[in-house]
Amino acid sequence: MLTGLIRPHETRTIDVEGHYLADIQAQLDDATPAGWVLTSAPVAMVKGSTLMTATGTIERHDETREIEADTMPALEARVPDGWRLLSVRT
Repeated sequence: MLTGLIRPHETRTIDVEGHYLADIQAQLDDATPAGWVLTSAPVAMVKGSTLMTATGTIERHDETREIEADTMPALEARVPDGWRLLSVRT
């Protein structure tokens, strides 16, 4: 019997702007809900200005579940839409 650990695979983006990297980081931190993780936040300078923009990508990491099946293909088939298989153990 195989046991798989799954979690929701949901991402969102957050657009922010500021004049300092610390401001951008603070805005992204404030906009990230509990149970979510900031995974990417490329920063770009606005041409002819000291203003910077960033699009933060956040992923949901707050819920996990276990599923079971006899074979790997059967286990993969049991992963619901919108969820990701994280690990498998016997």
